[in-house]
Amino acid sequence: MTEKTKIDPDDFLRIPVWYPSLASHTFLTSFVKLSPEAIQALQKGLLKGPVVQDVIEQLRPVMAAIPGNAFVGVDVCAPTDTERFYGKRGAVFSPESAWKYLALSRKVQLAAAMGRVEYIFARPFRRMSKPREFRLFLIDGKLNSMSQYHLIRHFKRLEGVKQQYWKAAKKFIKKIAWLLPPGRLVMDIYFTSDGQILIIDLNKWGECDPLMLRRWDRDWNTETGIVLMPPPTRISGDVNVSF
Repeated sequence: MTEKTKIDPDDFLRIPVWYPSLASHTFLTSFVKLSPEAIQALQKGLLKGPVVQDVIEQLRPVMAAIPGNAFVGVDVCAPTDTERFYGKRGAVFSPESAWKYLALSRKVQLAAAMGRVEYIFARPFRRMSKPREFRLFLIDGKLNSMSQYHLIRHFKRLEGVKQQYWKAAKKFIKKIAWLLPPGRLVMDIYFTSDGQILIIDLNKWGECDPLMLRRWDRDWNTETGIVLMPPPTRISGDVNVSF
């Protein structure tokens, strides 16, 4: 039995599990181990108390080592359903704020209730350029499809570089394939300004938004390539509108 076949695909999706193998391909990340009592506090959304204060004190030196703001989350998710994420894309400065928005997140609460939380992670906050974020769809260590991540509009600048991005992503996945579990998984990545690819997150196949791939019950036997938001449709000629 090879080392690759020993990997539990579902467990691998937890950041504390995949980070040791893929640390050189992602953001520098620190972890704080949570006690059973702290996990229960997250599940209940508690904002105060001795257990909460203990976690805050553990987070303090971790966040002090991060220059500027930090981005925090737990094993399988980040508090993307909170006001902090909508307003400041999740940037937090103090350990008190870090705990607050984790505890207020319904996603984090549910993950804790399901026994999927053991750690809080913290990494430097990076204001990422939306046109350079993508979602990759992998099948047995090979890149099958790639979608624009932010479907807010058509980014004209991507048209000239989309094949360059596709080739770079294929090369990247081929390089790290031996570090990934067998089967299907979804990977979110970011292209830095100097062309480096950084892993943002890993997701379970079928349990996240397929974005420009539209639906999960499609034919995945054929390589789709990179899919972007199309440009706006222009209507020419006489247009009659009646009410």
